[in-house]
Amino acid sequence: MAFPALKDARERLESKRHELHLIFGEAGAELDFTRVKSVKGTTREVAAHVRALNDEMTDISKEIADLEGVEKAVKTSQRPEQKAGRESGDDRRDGATPSGRAEYKSFGQHFIESNAFTKRQGQQGPVAVIDIELKTLMTTTAGFDPEETRTGKIVEIATRPVQVTQLVPQTTTTQSAVKYMEETTLTNAAAEAAEGGTYPEAALAYTERTAIVRKIPVFLPVTDEQLEDEPQVRGLIDNRLRFMIAQRLDGQILTGNGTPPNLTGILNTAGIQTQAKGVDPTPDAVYKAMTKVRVTGRAIVSAVVMHPNDWQDVRLLRTADGIYIWGNPSDAGPERIWGVQVVLADALTENTGLVGDFPNFSELSVRRGVEVQVSNSHGTFFVEGKLAIRADMRTAFILYRPAAFCTVTGI
Repeated sequence: MAFPALKDARERLESKRHELHLIFGEAGAELDFTRVKSVKGTTREVAAHVRALNDEMTDISKEIADLEGVEKAVKTSQRPEQKAGRESGDDRRDGATPSGRAEYKSFGQHFIESNAFTKRQGQQGPVAVIDIELKTLMTTTAGFDPEETRTGKIVEIATRPVQVTQLVPQTTTTQSAVKYMEETTLTNAAAEAAEGGTYPEAALAYTERTAIVRKIPVFLPVTDEQLEDEPQVRGLIDNRLRFMIAQRLDGQILTGNGTPPNLTGILNTAGIQTQAKGVDPTPDAVYKAMTKVRVTGRAIVSAVVMHPNDWQDVRLLRTADGIYIWGNPSDAGPERIWGVQVVLADALTENTGLVGDFPNFSELSVRRGVEVQVSNSHGTFFVEGKLAIRADMRTAFILYRPAAFCTVTGI
């Protein structure tokens, strides 16, 4: 049971959500704030009230997150504190100017200092002759090509970043599969009985579930010369291979189809709930999905995952007279809805949102983290002077309570 401060914060958040839900319900699908009866004032004042409510829910949600961290710390046995080392350095550069450099003189300076000019001074006539003979004109095409050195900056290709993996708690396993027991029957027969009466009989049943550990691998062929002649390449390849695996895992958590060797992602897990948008405004549909998670899944929504294009439509919602509901365009605006953080994910199918309780009912169990190895034993690589740099990881993704997640379709 949550301690009083956390319980009070959750109740305040739920009260604000109910108030905001009532306003959207009165405004209707057209978001006509002139029909709102629960808040008195002009449509501009109603919109300002909506923004204020959303800001209050954001603050309360942050308060809840802090309190939940305290609660978790109390429940968890004390672990050895790990302190990341911090490198210190002085970014200041020595600004001293090198001494002893020969002074550079332009062609004009040489002319002024030449005998031809100095002896001519004070004499009549406009001409002073310097004895310099010009041969073939030197240019960059018919002379010395200027040296050009790369800056060392590498511009990576634009690609989808890792976006949802951080929502899922990570653990480790030493097994090839993760087995756990799910309570599939709970018959609560507890009831009052008269003195000497028969105790009512309850029923419990459990089913063993299994999540198989899967491998996500990738490799890249590289020549000996490339690694020998460019020291930066090895580190660059290591980082990019690790990123490729992390990106693939990020997508599998959402959309993995479950066909071996694929993981089973959230959207393809049997038993998750769904809420159709229909004629509702998107915020209403999201709130109804959150209610399903809360009532049917008996869970607390920790995040709303949306495609960036779908969140754009929410962010640009306006009242019938053109007032932005999610904040003035001059403001950054909160990436939150109903007090819950919004996570933007390109891997999610556009027009489909996802709400769920990620901390309590999902888990990424890692058998082995990303490991990078190099070998020339692949095919004819040995006689061709090539190396195969490979990377892989083994992990299982578990969704403990599918009903704690709900998709929002048609947004």
